[in-house]
Amino acid sequence: MPYEADDRLIKRLLGGEQRAFTELVKTYQSPMRAVAYAIVGASHADEIVQDAWLAVVRNLAKFEGRASLKTWLLTITANTAKSKLRQIKREVSLDSLPGGHDFNPDQRYAEDGHWSKPPQNWEQDTPEALLSQQELRECLDKTLASLNEVQKSVLMLRERQGLELDEICNLLDISASNVRVLLHRARLKVFATLEHFEETGQC
Repeated sequence: MPYEADDRLIKRLLGGEQRAFTELVKTYQSPMRAVAYAIVGASHADEIVQDAWLAVVRNLAKFEGRASLKTWLLTITANTAKSKLRQIKREVSLDSLPGGHDFNPDQRYAEDGHWSKPPQNWEQDTPEALLSQQELRECLDKTLASLNEVQKSVLMLRERQGLELDEICNLLDISASNVRVLLHRARLKVFATLEHFEETGQC
């Protein structure tokens, strides 16, 4: 599959056009940092992205266009991050997950993996409502912090970056079945937090 826009940008980059580099960084800095954050956490994410950009510059002439430029950049970022965590085994056994044998997605989710009926939206035009949203964000942050590293990685890459499941498998080096289970269980925890907050106004 040709990626004509990528090809044009690569030619501009190889030609040394400074504006092309600025465009590249502006477009892909955020998703690259999200991948780095998902794998190594906040403390090392910026360092990983910096190292990844250096690798990109060194290998730009080797880009063959077999995948999209975004996929190539995120793969470099993931590999850079995983090399920093090479002592940690990334594959998670289903047996190690609570209730791993009874995986059974419920009717809260449509076939595409998103909520069939998302939680209700809060109005944003009153101080009380804005305070409520801030409190909800704090609750969600606590829930995310409670997830294990790989669960949080999968959830962030899917929900914040919109990556497909097979892309997540490749970036994190875990199986498709593990990705589905990890994503499902992470979503259940987030959904439970939202439901509890809607009912009680508390975490």
